[in-house]
Amino acid sequence: MQNQPLHKAIMADEDPPAPPGSLPKYLAEGLPKQDTETLLETREYLETLIEWSQRPVEGAELPEDAQPVEGASEARGTVVEEMVTCGDETCACMTDGEKHGPYLYRYYREGGTLTSEYLGKP
Repeated sequence: MQNQPLHKAIMADEDPPAPPGSLPKYLAEGLPKQDTETLLETREYLETLIEWSQRPVEGAELPEDAQPVEGASEARGTVVEEMVTCGDETCACMTDGEKHGPYLYRYYREGGTLTSEYLGKP
């Protein structure tokens, strides 16, 4: 009987790691079939994709009247003050009247799309 190297014997008995439940089935089934080089390239791509999706929101991407709030450090996004219209066609804010606010919003990226979230009054 020929002795196998210990690491091969151990690895042969182990199950592959379980994928996260949020991973689509086609990826969970396809990734384990890839060779090591492809997996390493995929990891590099994923790291770059994560950096891209979490890139800071630039001032030019914000609404024209949005004012970034100094010192409002949000882990995910940029906090701004905005004056807004209410959507009521009979309200003066919809024409030349004064807008409502200021209100705080957080702008962040979700799936590569710029998204805003209402945070309340300052």
